[in-house]
Amino acid sequence: MTLQEERASRIIEMAWEDRTPFEAIELQFGLNEAEVIRFMRRKLRSGSFKLWRSRVSGRLTKHEKLRSSDITRAYCPTQYKHR
Repeated sequence: MTLQEERASRIIEMAWEDRTPFEAIELQFGLNEAEVIRFMRRKLRSGSFKLWRSRVSGRLTKHEKLRSSDITRAYCPTQYKHR
């Protein structure tokens, strides 16, 4: 897998994660929310994109300013797989 493919795979993984805010993706990869949406539209199949959009639309955990103060980290400690 090339570095570009690894980068794209990680952006997609972070975008699907419920607890990873768009701001974390922007900080790490330089893509704001609108750019992540365009990226996902290009990289995912149509049905997968629609499923993802319906999943993240209105999800409070995808925006740092809307998150509960109880959420102290952007990810679950068990979400990462051993590689």
